[in-house]
Amino acid sequence: MDDIQTLVRRATAAVNSGKPDEAQRLCEQGLARDPGDPVLHHLLAAVLFSRGALAPAHAHIDVSLAKRPNNAPARLLAARIARSEGQFDTALVHLDAAIATSPQREMFIEKARTLDMAGLRDQARGAWQAILKVIPGHQEATAQLGRLAWEDGDPATAASLLTQATATDAPASVWFNLGLARQDLRDHRGAASAYRKAFELKPEHAEAALNLGISLQETGELDAAMEAFGKAYRLRPQLFGSIAMALTSAPHGRLWLDEEELRRTLAR
Repeated sequence: MDDIQTLVRRATAAVNSGKPDEAQRLCEQGLARDPGDPVLHHLLAAVLFSRGALAPAHAHIDVSLAKRPNNAPARLLAARIARSEGQFDTALVHLDAAIATSPQREMFIEKARTLDMAGLRDQARGAWQAILKVIPGHQEATAQLGRLAWEDGDPATAASLLTQATATDAPASVWFNLGLARQDLRDHRGAASAYRKAFELKPEHAEAALNLGISLQETGELDAAMEAFGKAYRLRPQLFGSIAMALTSAPHGRLWLDEEELRRTLAR
């Protein structure tokens, strides 16, 4: 029969190998023998969190931290769990404790993300700017500062930052935000390029297809715009009103007198 340390090693290996069922079984087996082992509680919390079981994950990481309050990885996991539960103040307390114990870059990035998600815009901006000073060209910090600039009504700064963020592989959300900034600058071809990339990366991104259609319409590419609108409508029929408005209000739009005919055209 394996001792607790062996079970911990095997459970850790299972977690790192992407075998959550085995990891959970080993953790539960170990905790049946030693209900207070902080490492097993930490590992089980990580497995449960990966499966979206937030309440039990929270309970297990609390037990672990009660035994090891200065363990930075446990604090980081506790912060991520709390953030997923919408408990941003608690998450920030855990992150500050982790940073005090182990001031690693990952901790500061997680704090910036948490401030952003909590809607603490000024603090988030300061945190992302601090990361960018320490890690010049950090993609996520650059992208988030670009998004914040756009939200502040500064599309030129936003477009500059977001263009930098897309210089290397970037997620669909960053390309979409770049499209928004370029659209506000009336760079419709540039916006269309960004929205097209966002839609390629995330084919279920209905808003990217909608905005692609609007941008293509502005450049006079009506057939391509209708194709994009069709994709948006098929993904999310609730966008019909936005599509109809775009088609009839733009300088290069088309007038549809029959709503049902437009729906049939978009649905093809």
